[in-house]
Amino acid sequence: MPPKVDVPILKDLTIDNITENVHRINSQSEDARLKYVLERLVSHMHDFARETRLSTNEWLAGIQFLTDVGKKCTDVRQEFILLSDTLGLSLLVDSIDHPKPASSTEGTVLGPYHTHDAKSESLGSSISADPDGEELLCICTVSSTTGSPIANAKIDVWETDSHGNYDVQYSHYSGEKPDGRAVLRSDAQGVFWYKAIVPVPYSIPDDGPVGKMLRKLGRHPWRPSHMHFMFEKEGFDHLITALYLRGDPYETSDAVFGVKESLIIDLNTVTPEQAKKYDVKEGTKLLTYDFVLVTDEETRKLRDQKAAEAMKALGRENMKILEGLPVPDVD
Repeated sequence: MPPKVDVPILKDLTIDNITENVHRINSQSEDARLKYVLERLVSHMHDFARETRLSTNEWLAGIQFLTDVGKKCTDVRQEFILLSDTLGLSLLVDSIDHPKPASSTEGTVLGPYHTHDAKSESLGSSISADPDGEELLCICTVSSTTGSPIANAKIDVWETDSHGNYDVQYSHYSGEKPDGRAVLRSDAQGVFWYKAIVPVPYSIPDDGPVGKMLRKLGRHPWRPSHMHFMFEKEGFDHLITALYLRGDPYETSDAVFGVKESLIIDLNTVTPEQAKKYDVKEGTKLLTYDFVLVTDEETRKLRDQKAAEAMKALGRENMKILEGLPVPDVD
């Protein structure tokens, strides 16, 4: 005989009461955050079905779409992240979870092609072996919101080649010799510099279910020219960001909604003095930027503040903040 399970008794299920019944059966968890997230998720999904009068065929099409998204995922391609990116969810979640004061560098999407294969390189190294790319010198700083330089910050940098492809998109990629990516460390003055190539626009992978979705929506798959950066330093909030070239044809229609005004930059040209100091040719393009990181404590306080404000705006004032996340206050 199956074991007796102590669960709430469900009512006679109808369109109108199915939601409250699911809430009742889900409410037994001791994890307050899980209960709240599932309660809201189920409510919104059920309301969506009722509001759109979702048909069985449409529901099955949605299930098949998500199945196809999963099948497209590999060790070097994350179609679900791509789906999240193209629906604006990735940027939304990052903005909520990593709020930034006005004096700091804004975050943006990670993208589906970051890997952990990048090698640690010394300052001044070239991250690209692409002979067709236009040479670029990058000189940047990283500091705190108080203006103090941050030494020994770990910085991941990555970009496409001049043909708009990441290294992992090539069939011969093995992870042994990653190209267009590196891990650097800032010096004692919070400065880091390296050689790369000028970023170019590129298409996100559109040979899968996400690409099919974009075509049905009449959208293009292009991203504006940019370079990715990811910062890690103990005591500071993890920063994922990118810099975008001003005037790019896709600057105002990024397929994954990653562009923010504060992250749009102009390239300059190295001076003769810089060319000599950094061992590059005169006339080489120059990227400069001052990154500002936020401490964990600054982020925690701001996240709690924003969460409380959001709950109040939604009319959900009977909430408390638990480990930085809102949950119902039932005490």
